[in-house]
Amino acid sequence: MTSSSSMRRDPALIPVVVTLWLALGLFIVYPFIKLLMTTFIVDGRLSLDNLMLVFSNSYDRLALINSIWLAVTVAAMGTFLGFVFALAVTRIHLPAPLRWFIAAVTILPLISPPFTSSIALTLSLGPNGIILKFFGIPDFNIYGFWGTWISESLTYFPVAFLTITSVLACIDPNLEDAGLSLGGSPFRVFRTVTLPLTMPAIANSILLLFACSLADFATPLVLAGHQFPVLPTQAYLQITGMYDLKGGAALSFALLVPALLVFVLQRFWVSRKSYVTVGGKSGAQTTVKGIGMAGTAVVMAICAAVIAFILFLYALIVMGAFTKAWGLDNSFTWESFAYVFDHGRKAMIDTLIIACISTPIGGLLAVTIAYVTQRKSFPANGLMEFVSLLNFALPGTVVGIAYIIAFNSSPIVLTGTMSIIVAAYVFRYDSAGIRSVIASLHQIDPSLEEASLSLGASSIGTFKNVTLPLVIPALLAGMKYLFIHSMTAISATIFLVSVSWSLLTARILECMTELQFGNACAFSVVLILLVFIFNGMLTLLVRAAGYNYRGQGGNL
Repeated sequence: MTSSSSMRRDPALIPVVVTLWLALGLFIVYPFIKLLMTTFIVDGRLSLDNLMLVFSNSYDRLALINSIWLAVTVAAMGTFLGFVFALAVTRIHLPAPLRWFIAAVTILPLISPPFTSSIALTLSLGPNGIILKFFGIPDFNIYGFWGTWISESLTYFPVAFLTITSVLACIDPNLEDAGLSLGGSPFRVFRTVTLPLTMPAIANSILLLFACSLADFATPLVLAGHQFPVLPTQAYLQITGMYDLKGGAALSFALLVPALLVFVLQRFWVSRKSYVTVGGKSGAQTTVKGIGMAGTAVVMAICAAVIAFILFLYALIVMGAFTKAWGLDNSFTWESFAYVFDHGRKAMIDTLIIACISTPIGGLLAVTIAYVTQRKSFPANGLMEFVSLLNFALPGTVVGIAYIIAFNSSPIVLTGTMSIIVAAYVFRYDSAGIRSVIASLHQIDPSLEEASLSLGASSIGTFKNVTLPLVIPALLAGMKYLFIHSMTAISATIFLVSVSWSLLTARILECMTELQFGNACAFSVVLILLVFIFNGMLTLLVRAAGYNYRGQGGNL
């Protein structure tokens, strides 16, 4: 069926596609074009001078190589850890409180500002780190690649956990039972059945983590230093330190090529195979049989070691919040929290308002884009998917600068308003929701929707009553990702905040630059608690609406 005939048979598709393209054009394409104009137009003419300046500098070339190497290693380690933790909560019979505990600790690094874990890592493995002193290790340098790699892997592996868990939870246990009943060992069933069916989530996880690492500037800003330069940090310092907008834009533009290559590779990898497991044709549902004793022992050992390290790092943050002056006067005090509630109340309220507005808008946009691009045929549907993910491939600092360039003057003036912050969050972080819903749609047999349509249901009715309930776990994972990043993002926010709208992450960074570590730790503790509380409320609201969200231990 051609695209034009499909749109004639489905009139409701036309206004949906037009609305999506208007939104994507305004908040992704328009700022991106303005950014390219800033990069490639010099003195009113097309020029490569800004890019040539980047690649003629050996330090910037080293930063590009370091960025790619760091992103590859973070994507590999983060996806591995996310897969192991996803197995623990979906394929091992654990008591519900223990599953909740594992899932809750797993997302701790994700719901914290990225530089918070970096500071904790410095306090534990830095020159006077507690761990080094305890083991008597005199010569260990946490700064550079290893510190940045450890911190980013811990920070971003929850993204892999959320993405892979939503898919593992949807795999029909009957398929694994069939393998076991044919004489396959638990490991063979895992290798030949479970692992291949999880490939869409693994591929999406690698894409997301690669993009996260490429875009992150906060962790390298604290841990990489001059020993391990990366492009996002160089771009950030170029813009904020040297006020060189064109140079910073050119540095960030160099990151687009590897990001787009990974995106193309991921699409090629996933599209070659079929991963349908939800077909509506199975009989009685069985329970998960597990991954065998050896597999369970390995998974639980890795989870225990990682959880212990995460709890140790965050214990340092809590201790810092109650310490008068870290390293100088370690006496107990409430002063930091008094400061937060006296001078940070507006930041807490503003942050919650923006996150609560961004999350439902991003969720609606994510499920609509994923459904339309995967299940409907219309001109340039592949281009729509690509454009919807473009902002996620850009470093946050560049997104912030692009929005300032685009919306600081007519015809559309948004700088200084809440709208520009909400738009930046929605069109940057709903990519996780889009990818999660797409991965979930790959597992759903299209014949279910075709059956609904053949029985006379409309496209909207089929989407609402058939497709949407099946992708709710993936959609919820994407909405949680968007909410968390709306609460904790800093890279784009730092350029978009104004006097009217103060955010918690900006206040934390402000305290760190003024060496108020106690106040920074107290702000971080309050932010983590707020995210946990509202994250739990989001899950309860979904369950109250009639959806039982499996995965994440069934409790997040």
